[in-house]
Amino acid sequence: MARILLIDDDAGLREVLRFALRDMGHEVEAAVDGEGGVALLAPFRPELVITDLKMPGIDGIEVLRRVHEIDPNIPVILLTAFGSIEEAVEAMKRGAYDYLTKPYNRDELKLTIHTALERRNLVLENRELKNRLRERSRSIDFVHASPAMEAIIETIRRIAPSDATVLLSGESGTGKEVIAQALHAWSDRWDRPFVAVNCAAIPRDLMESELFGHARGAFTGAVKDKPGKFQRADGGTLFLDEIGDLPADLQTKLLRVIETRQVEALGTNRPVHVDFRLVAATNADLDARVRDGSFRNDLYYRLNVIPVHIPALRERPDDIPALWNHFVRKYSGADFVQTSSGLMHALMSRPWPGNVRELANLCQRMILLRTSDLLAESDLPADSYDETPEGTAPPPSFLGELPEGRLSLFDVEREIIVRALAKHAGNQTRTAEYLGIPRHVLLYRIEKFRIA
Repeated sequence: MARILLIDDDAGLREVLRFALRDMGHEVEAAVDGEGGVALLAPFRPELVITDLKMPGIDGIEVLRRVHEIDPNIPVILLTAFGSIEEAVEAMKRGAYDYLTKPYNRDELKLTIHTALERRNLVLENRELKNRLRERSRSIDFVHASPAMEAIIETIRRIAPSDATVLLSGESGTGKEVIAQALHAWSDRWDRPFVAVNCAAIPRDLMESELFGHARGAFTGAVKDKPGKFQRADGGTLFLDEIGDLPADLQTKLLRVIETRQVEALGTNRPVHVDFRLVAATNADLDARVRDGSFRNDLYYRLNVIPVHIPALRERPDDIPALWNHFVRKYSGADFVQTSSGLMHALMSRPWPGNVRELANLCQRMILLRTSDLLAESDLPADSYDETPEGTAPPPSFLGELPEGRLSLFDVEREIIVRALAKHAGNQTRTAEYLGIPRHVLLYRIEKFRIA
């Protein structure tokens, strides 16, 4: 049963209706006109409103508008004389649930109220289920302990509600796709598709068809129409990983899709509108590729609306213990596996060229091959590392003797970057080349160390 607000200026009909509604088991409040009914909306909090269409002052149409300002899920049933049916139909176009002509039929009234309340309950249940699903989809577990990753997560939360294009940069294995999934999950598109495409993994002759789709007969083997990734991502998020490997001719076509939000499949001349949020990722230095002409500068500027750089694991060693313990729990299942302090020290001393992915793979390997439930440094596979690749000369020693006592690696790295910038008169591109790092990594360190 429900709380029903009844509004009618006809005293006789109002009393008869109030009695009938209470007889059905509903809780009823009645008002003699629209002003009185609107005044009862907040304190009474009705689940359904029955109102006369023609009343002095505020009429039924205005009552309908006021009700839906408060809660569009409250159904409104209109009472109208036979000659005002056209107005009642117009009111339904504005959101009224139904209308009944006077004199009303009791069975028809009962059925209309029942279906209106049932529909409202279904809408509310659906909204509740959708909210639960949304919260579940947003519960992405970011395992981290470093301030660098905390800052990135905060940035992602801020920009997720927008539709702005995001360019993720960072070495392979740093978790760019996880960040892209978080952008999608925390956006208003969370319940629409998240479509991921690895531009480096698709053969060149299939790339255009995969991205933009094709029509039947467009080429040999095209036996039916096939929507491309853009169409599959309609309403959601398209994640283009390794965007730097996109061929030049497809860069042009991608630029046009970004600008027009229209896709033209192979074998057709009918552009199809698509609504998507674009997130791109690269482990390449796109600045350098723009300079050497292998990547379009106009496309780069379209992609680089909000750049987010994900530092390598060796640049955020504080995350290693948290990530390692997470992977131990993941791969050990119900077993209780511990990690020795010696092993943890060894893990934090490694450069991790494969980043988080390499750490996860090593953890899984050690869990499967373990001989006890205590993982120690001696359990490290002999071939898991070769820190000095064959044929590589050791780096020159130019720092002199290390001081006694404590040494700050932070200060040492900052001083090297400051001196390298000074050596090249502040030219960031030449400094990055001198240090053997991509320019965006240098920019990240300049910001990290607050170098003016």
